[in-house]
Amino acid sequence: MYATLRLPAESMKRRGFQLLLLIAFGICVAGPARADDLMTMGVTALRAVDPTLTGAGVMVGQAEAQIDTNAAFEINPAAVGEPQSFFNWISTNGNFTNFPNPAGTESGHADGVGGNLFGAAAGVSPGIAHLDNYEADYFYNFVVVPGTAIPDAAVNQSFTFGVEPPDQQPVDSAYDNFIANNGTVMCSGAVGIGTSPGAPGTAYNCIGIGAYGAYAYSIIGPTLDNGRSKPDIVGPGSAISFIAPYVTGAAAILLQAGARGDGGTNTSAAADRRTVKALLLNGALKPFDWTNSTTAPLDQRYGAGVLNVEYALQQLTGGQRAYTSAATVSEGASHPPISTGALMPAAGWDFETITALLNDAVNHYLFSVTNDSTFTGTLVWERHANLTSINNLGLFLYNAATGALLRSSVSSVDNVQQIYIPHVMPGKYDLEVVKYGSPTQSITPAETYALAYQFFPISAPALSITAAATNLVITWPSSPTVFTFQQTTNMVPPVQWTTVTNAEWITNATVWVSVPPSGADSFFRLTR
Repeated sequence: MYATLRLPAESMKRRGFQLLLLIAFGICVAGPARADDLMTMGVTALRAVDPTLTGAGVMVGQAEAQIDTNAAFEINPAAVGEPQSFFNWISTNGNFTNFPNPAGTESGHADGVGGNLFGAAAGVSPGIAHLDNYEADYFYNFVVVPGTAIPDAAVNQSFTFGVEPPDQQPVDSAYDNFIANNGTVMCSGAVGIGTSPGAPGTAYNCIGIGAYGAYAYSIIGPTLDNGRSKPDIVGPGSAISFIAPYVTGAAAILLQAGARGDGGTNTSAAADRRTVKALLLNGALKPFDWTNSTTAPLDQRYGAGVLNVEYALQQLTGGQRAYTSAATVSEGASHPPISTGALMPAAGWDFETITALLNDAVNHYLFSVTNDSTFTGTLVWERHANLTSINNLGLFLYNAATGALLRSSVSSVDNVQQIYIPHVMPGKYDLEVVKYGSPTQSITPAETYALAYQFFPISAPALSITAAATNLVITWPSSPTVFTFQQTTNMVPPVQWTTVTNAEWITNATVWVSVPPSGADSFFRLTR
């Protein structure tokens, strides 16, 4: 289904763009949050520990494309179990607080998206303070493009612009400018043309969202303009329309937690959109076939991985930790690790401004790790308003004792860097944030960044086996550690283990894989 996007001539030259609803296979169906999705995303576990984390006090926007010529973009309060006083409905026809109203008409798509975001029965953030329901054409033309301030701390966008470069880039720039100037957490489906990522989820400063699951509508990066890693993150389900509000709801939880002091006394930094993005990406769970590289920080299918707000909150509550020490080195010179100084906790975050003029600037974060652990670290910064490029920052993890570089993330086109190592041994480690001072890499002298990190102790998970139809289903608890699943038919030494290549899926807070019986005794194990 389509809705014509009205664009001001002075901003986009009337390119005839369209807004498309993000629905798998082009079918508009409601997609209420399921209990297993909430478990997979860590919402159930989080609520068991703290049932007050519901997005309370956070104002949220939901921009919806019109489904048809009847201006269907509105949420029906009765459909999501909320009173009329909870909503504003906003379009070129005006701003209304009653339903029905002249702004537009009810949209089943909007009802489904809203239910997954804040629905009383199954929403990720059922406690948000208020919902502004924008018609998407209005939102883009009269809010995003002119940079009009809005009260919403986070906005959900379950629509996409059906464009490719060069038309994608003006849309991205408009969103980047708006976010940089207004501080909004913008969560956007990253659907483009075919399976390529598209605007507004391709904007540097947006959180671009994809789908995860056996029947998911896959978005495969990188971006067509300059090869950036998108999507940023995925959630469980097949239709991105109904996954985007999961991410927006998780962002509302982190905004609530940060603003009330769960991350420490620097509440403005804890609730900053860069911190929220870094935490969401760093808390994500890696599928078994997740991969990245030194110059491609995120997986081109899964981004940072599958949304998990429980681990994101663990890192927030670890507290803001200032870097151990700072240094400058000559442009392009090596920046060896430090081995002494204040130690960081195993999980935490930071929000800093780093300055590099001609030399390179380095902030060191020193850790002492006492257990076999999985490490994940994510660095986020933004494209500044009205600029066409970004500062170049890098992320490095060194063995502080030996000086060996374990992993680096140094994409020159992304404003996200991520390091993931499934297994690090006990020892000292130096995590470094580097801002390059070269005139071609330093767009502005100073850059504000958010950093989230966690050394997650590895524990041996218990395997469970059940029969399903003609296959065996083996499961184990999901965690930040990606294990290798292996099989053998003979335990007589020397045991020959074979890696099982069947697809593994994360659902119900477990990892599961289906394997056919071998016809002989079978033994299974996880290894790291």
